[in-house]
Amino acid sequence: MPELPELNPVVHGKLRLALLSLLVGVEDAEFTWLRSKTGSTDGNLGAQLLKLEEAGYVAVEKKFVERKPQSIYRITASGRTALTEYVQALRQLLGGAIQS
Repeated sequence: MPELPELNPVVHGKLRLALLSLLVGVEDAEFTWLRSKTGSTDGNLGAQLLKLEEAGYVAVEKKFVERKPQSIYRITASGRTALTEYVQALRQLLGGAIQS
């Protein structure tokens, strides 16, 4: 039996995978946009974005716009690589169960 690929545990979380998938398609995204796209709570979204930031998969810019805090996120080169490798490992794991 062939060796099973290991799935990156940071990317594997449902919300973290969704966030990386959203960020890979845009230049950057505000926290509020990510919240509306994922339907997540502020607390859960913030915690998952922090995990991605600590892993080096996303970068954040925090600033104030008209006296209101604004957090803008973008995927990093490491994040793109991690997402690509995750998808490749998932394809390998699923094998013939999916068609490319």
